[in-house]
Amino acid sequence: MRSSSVRRACAALAAVTSLALAATACGGTSRSDVRKEGPSAAPGGKADPNAPTKKGLTVGFLPKQVNNPYFTTADKGGEKAVTELGSRYKEVGPSSATDTAGQVSYVNTLTQQQVDAIAVSAQDPGALCTALKQAMRNGIKVVTYDSDTKTDCRNVFVSQAGAEDLGRTQIQLLAEQIGHRGQIAVLSAAQTATNQNLWIDYMKDELKDPKYKDIELVRVAYGNDDAQQSFQQTQGLLQEYPRLAGIVSPTTVGIKAAAQYLSGSKYRGKVKLTGLGTPNDMRKYVKNGTVDAFELWDPAKLGELAGHTSIALASGQITGEKGQTFEAGDLGSFTIGEDGVVSLGKPTVFDGKNIDAFDF
Repeated sequence: MRSSSVRRACAALAAVTSLALAATACGGTSRSDVRKEGPSAAPGGKADPNAPTKKGLTVGFLPKQVNNPYFTTADKGGEKAVTELGSRYKEVGPSSATDTAGQVSYVNTLTQQQVDAIAVSAQDPGALCTALKQAMRNGIKVVTYDSDTKTDCRNVFVSQAGAEDLGRTQIQLLAEQIGHRGQIAVLSAAQTATNQNLWIDYMKDELKDPKYKDIELVRVAYGNDDAQQSFQQTQGLLQEYPRLAGIVSPTTVGIKAAAQYLSGSKYRGKVKLTGLGTPNDMRKYVKNGTVDAFELWDPAKLGELAGHTSIALASGQITGEKGQTFEAGDLGSFTIGEDGVVSLGKPTVFDGKNIDAFDF
């Protein structure tokens, strides 16, 4: 059990110094001083679904990139869940979506600060593992959301929707828009992004169906979730493949940048674009004819579910084993599936008929 004196000292230090200094000063805490809350604190320990929800916990959210509109929305959902449950929310993270070393550093900082749970969207499936495993050994619960790490490096992954659903439906949407014929390209985020790569694998598998025999996937390009790079990649795709019929971009940054390029070019309305975007980002491109339809989940609800999952883990109500259930407030009841995955639900398709009904 972590001593109260150590915790008070860390809290006081954090209040009067910078975050980095506080982490360094408290980093000398020995393993025996770190909180151990019985069997439920260890990965795979016994769960008590009737255990009371603990209050006064601290949950650290670590997105791929701070100040990214998508993660800002998602993490506000996490903050809502955590604070409504009587615990403390904090957000830390790198300013670049490709700063994997920065993410590792933030995991280590949160571990030194002895938070109760970490909710992280992993930039790389393996790079965070050593740091996350150290966090779990110290009794910290680890939830991944939006983008997973390796299964043994976290307790639960909160998925936006079923990965297979997301991959296949994006191809289905684009195929309808191009009449099931022509060359297509994918504009992804980073080459190491776990979620992107899994969706793309399902896209490629979907394209094996004979009904797509006249569709050719010519290239997977990477914009690194950077607006300028994604804009340039879109321009490059159209220069390299002048007969391109459509682009699918499974990233909110990428689809917005691609829509921006297409909207101001001769390709508007001719080269179809779909993928994953937010209604507020894509509304004007739907209304000016650049985009027919796209899809997404509600990122605020994704973050909210990650917050509820973190508190349920830290309260000992679940451990991440398949078949365990827990309540997530207004979102309802959820059951943990294979490999410790919880899915928010099926994606929503947005088009000119319904886009004004959404505000995120």
